[in-house]
Amino acid sequence: MTITGQNTEGTRVLKALEDSRSSVRLRAALAAGSAPDPRFVDTLVERCAIESEFFVRDMLTWALTRHPVSLTLPALVGELGSARSQARSQALHTLSKLGNRSAWPAITRELLTDAEDEVARSAWRAAVVLVPQGDEPPLATLLATQLGRGGRETQLSLSRAMIALGDRSEPALRAAATATDGGVRAHALATLRLLQDPDAGFAFAVEEAKRVVALQDRPGE
Repeated sequence: MTITGQNTEGTRVLKALEDSRSSVRLRAALAAGSAPDPRFVDTLVERCAIESEFFVRDMLTWALTRHPVSLTLPALVGELGSARSQARSQALHTLSKLGNRSAWPAITRELLTDAEDEVARSAWRAAVVLVPQGDEPPLATLLATQLGRGGRETQLSLSRAMIALGDRSEPALRAAATATDGGVRAHALATLRLLQDPDAGFAFAVEEAKRVVALQDRPGE
């Protein structure tokens, strides 16, 4: 293909990424990843922040992983300070897929405790992928401050993150299992159960933990 042909195709892909039809955007993201072009990076990152369709967002992330890290990493890290929660969440998700540990300093306490559950969940997943060897215990201690937070999906996500840290998360979980807040205790106990027996199942572990907490709170019965 000639240079002119390449430029024409690249322009077509960039335009299609902003099409009103999700099917067109999906194909454009696939094309952007299949034939990486430095011109695509900024538009792919910007589209991640506003794309409404999950499957298109997933394809945008894949397309970004096909481009040089030297281009994508700075653009994604820049999105972590965005006022738009989806921009932060999707950038974190893509960083976890890149798996480049040079992004670790950008995974801040603010992101790990973000008020938006989707952002926090993405930060937890990214953190356990990017954390340098030896930094797992302090990460587990920080993650433990989020135990008891949110609904089932958020709590399951946090449990999975702490389990991914393995035995390094056990001291933080055992400390949280003595918290005064019953919800925190139950979540910590459920996660400890899953750490010891991954086949137990989250729902079973939670119900078992709730029974333990109820007995702890009514010792005379």
